[in-house]
Amino acid sequence: MNKPQHVPVLLDEALEYLNVRSGGVYVDATLGLAGHSAAIAKRLGGKGRLICFDRDPQAMEAARVRLEEVKAELGAEMPEVVYVAKAFSEAASELEPGSVDGLLADFGVSSLQLDEAHRGFSFRSEGPLDMRMDTRSGETAGQVVNQEDENELADLIYEFGEERRSRRIARAIVRARPISTTAELARIISAEAPSMKGEKIHPATRTFQALRIRVNNELGEIESLLKSAPSLLKPGGRLVLISFHSLEDRLVKDAFREAGRNKVFEVLTKKPVAAGRQEEMRNPRSRSAKLRAAQKV
Repeated sequence: MNKPQHVPVLLDEALEYLNVRSGGVYVDATLGLAGHSAAIAKRLGGKGRLICFDRDPQAMEAARVRLEEVKAELGAEMPEVVYVAKAFSEAASELEPGSVDGLLADFGVSSLQLDEAHRGFSFRSEGPLDMRMDTRSGETAGQVVNQEDENELADLIYEFGEERRSRRIARAIVRARPISTTAELARIISAEAPSMKGEKIHPATRTFQALRIRVNNELGEIESLLKSAPSLLKPGGRLVLISFHSLEDRLVKDAFREAGRNKVFEVLTKKPVAAGRQEEMRNPRSRSAKLRAAQKV
């Protein structure tokens, strides 16, 4: 099996805004394949502490291997690493209030999840309709697709996928049931709602996004983190969040605006930070990334 390749998005920018200081306590709320965590560990030094959250057991195992490689490289200069196999929404129950110097979250789907067909995240390969980040529990995308009422299915595709043709797509899905694979679902969507003139994304992109958000309660997870983060950070602690679509970014922008108005945070990014042209060419997944950062007052 080939080793998963992962390029962390907006790495330099994230490290800059996180302001990693030797001996500090930092949280990677979305460990993934440890791209960001490896870089944080290298800056943190031997007296620091890195706390890593991920609800995906497969990603957690791959990240452990990566950080063991970093440990072998750094030796005594490696910070203490704590692994928490839970969703980042549970950070408030796992961390001491006022104990964190910096918290980073990258809300994107990891390369491991997208590139492995059996996880069911991608419409570009044949796989089961799963999409669960934590494969140990919860409903699958297949259950949603095959059991949801047509109107409710249309509503979630419209709301979470921002898909204007949601009614047509939902009707086609219900008509084609039962649907068992990602490729089958993608074909149904493409036949009913093909790409419009000038559109660069695959016709199934928005529907797959909507299903993934629903299955993993992604927006609810982000809302929980935004509520708990101020109490977890030390005064002067940094919160750095990377979003990949407008629904995520809107939640972050609104929460930062409110926290800034209430003098809880100083917002450090007046506009979201985007990837430069070189990074976009090197890593196409960075094109939709937006980074926002704030510092606790």
